[in-house]
Amino acid sequence: MNNTKRGRLVVVSGPSGVGKGTVLKYVLDRDDFVYSVSATTRSPREGEVDGVNYFFITREKFENMISGGEFIEYAEYNGNYYGTPKFFVEKMLSEGKNVILEIEVKGAMQVKRIVPEATFVFIAPESIEILEARLRGRGTEQNDVIAGRLSIAEREIRSCLMYDYIVINRDGGAEDCAEDIVAAVKAEGMKPCNVYTSICDFFK
Repeated sequence: MNNTKRGRLVVVSGPSGVGKGTVLKYVLDRDDFVYSVSATTRSPREGEVDGVNYFFITREKFENMISGGEFIEYAEYNGNYYGTPKFFVEKMLSEGKNVILEIEVKGAMQVKRIVPEATFVFIAPESIEILEARLRGRGTEQNDVIAGRLSIAEREIRSCLMYDYIVINRDGGAEDCAEDIVAAVKAEGMKPCNVYTSICDFFK
């Protein structure tokens, strides 16, 4: 009998510049969290490792997997497919790992229709002004690109009410924000529907 407690799929979204990468790095430092590895039809870039950065597969195989319903979600960008394979997520969850799926809002809502029991977390900035300052602080983008990102960010932030939890990544507070995400996942495990399942298993 496998007594391993099943992990949770944790879907994380947030606007560009909010610091998702830094926050999730702290979350993933924990042994019970893993990052979801996506599949793609694009070629590996220098230094990328199959099964670590992505599962690199052919277009034919990807489309066969689509036909077989083997993706939680998928999309096509710039002539290449990207998607979240069910087999990897299921394997990690069955081993008791909480799987982090970082994805934009539209993709997250696609996942919500397929896996409504997942935990949905939105990482928000303190304000649009602070988000703009972060984007400008990168020093890598022109004003029109920044304006476009801010316009998208405002639309995404308006969508945050569709998520289970909203956490704010304040300046210098990435580690605290990560702790909030961990606390949200722990809180999900204490909801009656999840506790009840555990109680039923106990009395089997």
